Amino acid sequence: MSTNNGTVDSSRIQPQPKVLPRKSPSASPMPKRNPSWSKVLFFIFIVTGLVAFVFVRRSAAQSNLVKLTQQMATPTVLAVHPETEPSEVHLTLPGTVQAYTHAAIYSRVDGYVKSWLVDIGAHVKKGQVLAEIETPETDQQLKQTLATVILARANVDLSQATAKRYDDLASSNAVSKEEVDMANSDLQAKQATLAANQATADRLEQIEGFKEIYAPFDGVITQRLVDVGFLINSGAGTKAQELFEMEQTDVLRVYVQVPEAYSHLAAPGEKASIQLASSPNQKVEGTLVRTAEAIDPTSQTILTEVDVPNGDGKLYPGGYAQVYFNFKTGDPTLVVPGNSLIFRAQGPQLGLVDPRTHLVHLQDIKIGRDLGNRIEVVDGLKATDEVIVNPSDSLSEGAKVQTQLQQMAANQ
Repeated sequence: MSTNNGTVDSSRIQPQPKVLPRKSPSASPMPKRNPSWSKVLFFIFIVTGLVAFVFVRRSAAQSNLVKLTQQMATPTVLAVHPETEPSEVHLTLPGTVQAYTHAAIYSRVDGYVKSWLVDIGAHVKKGQVLAEIETPETDQQLKQTLATVILARANVDLSQATAKRYDDLASSNAVSKEEVDMANSDLQAKQATLAANQATADRLEQIEGFKEIYAPFDGVITQRLVDVGFLINSGAGTKAQELFEMEQTDVLRVYVQVPEAYSHLAAPGEKASIQLASSPNQKVEGTLVRTAEAIDPTSQTILTEVDVPNGDGKLYPGGYAQVYFNFKTGDPTLVVPGNSLIFRAQGPQLGLVDPRTHLVHLQDIKIGRDLGNRIEVVDGLKATDEVIVNPSDSLSEGAKVQTQLQQMAANQ
């Protein structure tokens, strides 16, 4: 009940009885879950996962092992790409320097050196007297021969008069024909004797002209091998005595042996720079003027001549020179390492690798120049080819390989 002020009197409220829910007769009690089954299922799941993990790992390892075995079974080779050789070839070759003209001067007469007028290093002109020879024996032979010429001429005059007289008498039958023939024959014999003596006299006079030794050309005296009083033998039956040696040095010849591989480039007109050992800080220009046009079978080189102007005489013949050539080769060519060549019955070959299939192809090639540790290939090769370096003897067509590309310079 509520009071006048609206509040409820709790003492007057009657407690309500607790009503329990009624159980359904058809509902059975729920069984409790056993926690041991959850553990078993969880253990089975873990074991299955571990087995699957081990199986996957073993399969991957076995697959990797198969791949590694296959890789190990496939040989690995080093390979390079061919390099392009410049169209200009620079060659440095040794050369020997010689005078343009060299002469050893001998005497044509026997005698003694009366005087010598030039010494080593003297610059002489053509026709200049170098020495004088005394020839006493030749002088006496000439005098004797001239006397015989005079005697022979007197005999000819006498025989000529006698023959004429007999011819006049023969017209009147005062002498026999036989006597006329004998007179004419005697005249002819005396004329022949005169001609022979005159020829001997002319020869001796020419020999007398060799008493003075003349320079055969403009040049320089490089050796004087005699002195005053030396006995000179012209070489009749014995070894001749050399008097002087002289050389013409206004132009020098430099002889160079060019290797056979460059022989087709050594053409007349090519320029060269020459550095002599006697002038190490000076280079002079020369011109290739001629070649031997034949390969020396011993050295496999071709002999070439380079002419060098030497008007000032600062360069000396007989020395050693370094000759620098710059030959034009035309189109650039391909070069490969020298140890990449394969020599078999088929001829020179290269082992090429197809970058897609990794299969080997033995390519026939044509070799050009031998550049030392590199070989020029003029046919059968492309710049994009992969060339096997140092191939084994067992390398065959179609073999599968792995390639390890490297720079060609690293193989040199």
